[in-house]
Order: sequence, then C-alpha cells, then structure tokens
Amino acid sequence: MRSLVVLLLLAPALAACGNLVPDGKSQRTTAAPARSQAIAISPQGQQCLAQLSATGSRFEALPDKYYGAGCSAINAVSLSSLAGDRSSLELANIGPVTCPTAEALSGWARFGVDRAARKILGSPLRRIETMGSYACRNVAGSSKRSAHARAEAVDVAAFVLEDGRRISVLDHWHGGSREEREFLRVVQQSACKRFGTVLSPEYNAAHHDHLHLEWGPSSFCR
Repeated sequence: MRSLVVLLLLAPALAACGNLVPDGKSQRTTAAPARSQAIAISPQGQQCLAQLSATGSRFEALPDKYYGAGCSAINAVSLSSLAGDRSSLELANIGPVTCPTAEALSGWARFGVDRAARKILGSPLRRIETMGSYACRNVAGSSKRSAHARAEAVDVAAFVLEDGRRISVLDHWHGGSREEREFLRVVQQSACKRFGTVLSPEYNAAHHDHLHLEWGPSSFCR
C-alpha cells in the first residue's frame, strides 16, 4: 500500500510551530528542532492506515516527528482529499494529523457533512476549509498542551458546496438562513459522534469562527 512506503519530510509544513489560528490567546512554546523516525509499523498503526485507505481518502503516511516540549506528530498522515458519496472532497489548509484523527475526519465528512449538505441545502459538498491542524501550543489560558500539539485536532472554518455556496461558522452560525444554521448544527452534532471533543461558537467566543474537532477518549460536545 502506497501509504506505508511513502516517506515525506514535515519540515516545510511545520517550520512555524503555530501557524494555526488559535483558540483564543493561547500560550505558545518554542519547541526543539524536530527529530524524525521511520513511519510507525505497529500493528495498530498498520491497521489504521489500511482502514483510512479503505475510506477512499487520498493521503501519504508521514515519518514520526518529535519536536520536544510535548509536541509531536506520531503515526501521522498528510491528507489530500476525502471521499464523499458521489465524488472526492477537497481539503483546504490542513496540516499533518494522526491517522485516527484522519479516519474520524473522513467518516464525518462523508456521512455527516456531505449527506447533510444534500439533504438540508440541496447540494453536495465540494470542499472543507480548515484553519489547520498541528500547532505546538497550549490550551488557551492554561499550561496544558493542546491536542493540536499532538496533531490530534482540526479546526474547521467553512464548507463549500458544489453549487458554489460557502457556509462558514463565522457568518452563518448565527447570521445565516434557517437552513444554513440547521446544517451547521447538524454537522456539529455529527462530529460529536466521531470525535472526543467538539467545540463550537456555543462554547466560548474564541470559537466564534470555527469548529474544533479533537480525537480522543473524552466525550465533550458544545
């Protein structure tokens, strides 16, 4: 499988340890230069890559990266596109994400977003616009490392439909039409079934313009 044999260097994509739009005034720490290791070949890692490939997602497996200061990208992939019911779905501005995060994102995009767009708004999904994924930083207002520092979170800003409409969290969570507001809330609730933590504008002002999708064992949706 191509995903297991392609080795990419993350340095160009991660040269700046914090080009993600933060969840508010987050505390950043300069990490040490990254150390690369071979792509993880654990049984769990292999299984995740196989499952991600089976979704129809296009991606390349990345070498493990350790940045120090609690920042890393382990068992990560670079996503090119995801699969919808009828066509591939573009991704904008996304960086490396762990394989389990990518798998959750792929299922959400197809079954949660693409289908909701067709049912509620009458048009298939074409592109998901993000604010990025990996960023070596803390949770806003705390000394705890963010899931972004482990490449386990993605911030989603907007959705572009096949008919050209762009539905953004910033413009349509409160200010859109009834259908647009319903669509955003449906995709948020769908995300809560696949991700451990999902934060929306209902959580705090720092999330007024995006949905924070975080893979993990917790269960928090707001």
